[in-house]
Amino acid sequence: MHVRHLTLKDFRSYPSAELALTPGVTTLVGLNGQGKTNLVEAVGYLATLGSHRVATDQPLVRFGAAQAIVRGAIVRDDRETMVELEITPGRANRARLGRSPVSRPRDVLGTVRTVLFAPEDLALVKGDPSERRRFLDELLVQRQPRWSGVRSDYDKILKQRNALLKSAAPVLRKGARRPPRPPRDGEPPLDEAREAALHTLVVWNDHLATVGAQLLYARLRLLRDLAPDLGECYDAVSAASSNARATYRSSLHEDLAKRLAAGEVPEIEELRAGMLETLEQLRSSEIERGVSLVGPHRDDLVLSLGELPAKGYASHGESWSFALGLKLAAYRLLRRDLGDDPVLVLDDVFAELDSGRRERLATLVADCEQVLITAAVGADVPDTLRESGTTYAVELGQVHLAGSPAAEPTDSETSDGSGAPEAEGAGEHGSDIRPGGPDGPDTTDGVEAGADEEVSGG
Repeated sequence: MHVRHLTLKDFRSYPSAELALTPGVTTLVGLNGQGKTNLVEAVGYLATLGSHRVATDQPLVRFGAAQAIVRGAIVRDDRETMVELEITPGRANRARLGRSPVSRPRDVLGTVRTVLFAPEDLALVKGDPSERRRFLDELLVQRQPRWSGVRSDYDKILKQRNALLKSAAPVLRKGARRPPRPPRDGEPPLDEAREAALHTLVVWNDHLATVGAQLLYARLRLLRDLAPDLGECYDAVSAASSNARATYRSSLHEDLAKRLAAGEVPEIEELRAGMLETLEQLRSSEIERGVSLVGPHRDDLVLSLGELPAKGYASHGESWSFALGLKLAAYRLLRRDLGDDPVLVLDDVFAELDSGRRERLATLVADCEQVLITAAVGADVPDTLRESGTTYAVELGQVHLAGSPAAEPTDSETSDGSGAPEAEGAGEHGSDIRPGGPDGPDTTDGVEAGADEEVSGG
């Protein structure tokens, strides 16, 4: 599987752009701010409906534009499929698959799969638990796109339950500093109001446990399958044997949490029962704090080197090796499960690695079907990768073969005030950024209606 063509309209700094790609290694070289990362970010958005750089869609739309369009021609088993996403901040995003509208943007998930590694991924080791939960859930969706719906359902239930805990706090709390006000005319007595709020909370507990148990079960199975590759990939990148491990830290009651940390994967119904039991145990604390304290949204992935946690103890180089190990393990897992190579994206990675890790990483990715690399300086990318593929220079929003002159921007290309001119087709291989799409100038129109949900950039 590989991306054959990428078309952008009003995405980030590009008013209109078109980039032809081929299997193998493609390196985009350019100074910071020239637009190279915007291109691979768009490829990642096609695969995940999110950005690795920002949590919302607003920054993805070029300043002054109402919406952005990202379109990719995806080749899989010699068959080509067109995927198109229309990004409209504040409104529901829309999508096409094979030029036909789909009811929901998430229906295009799985058409193209990517594994992306960027400097931001160091947060997998050094950052908050939310970073590691996001890694697991996004990999879960890449592996089986149907989990996108489960994640969405869980988030909606959690939001509703938290809203209840806050709105019903006056009647649910015991021993509050101030007694609740007396009921007004027409309001039920306090005991009745409390009983009704508790009943509603029980209903939301059941919803949270039902969907949360499914998501937890999927995470545990994923981690079980990922674990062997993680140790091997860490050792390969670091050239050391440090027993890199990842264990699941659950918010469920202690006995069950210990079993999960040991690698056990109970059935969904047992996880559901454990979640309901823990919710009952922590009811008073949740009511007092007005927030849900139990569920996958409170869990963490504990990364360890030997007996020590990587966070706080691993060196800078070890942290980079761990983050790389996680992403390479994810790549191996998807390749093994799906029978296809995902597109591997290495965004400004090599500059952060020492020479030894650079060469070892180059060896590990050399057999991938399609690798997209960005770098500020071409020399940062090992020769074995650059010499086996194609290198393009990115300058002020134009892409041309490295060593060939860039096209001069015309007045019309610079008059929009975007700071990133449109580039004319300057490369003999047709891989230069230029206005219009692969089928002519009339390919950047909007996507027809047919979506019923908004897609978050996160």
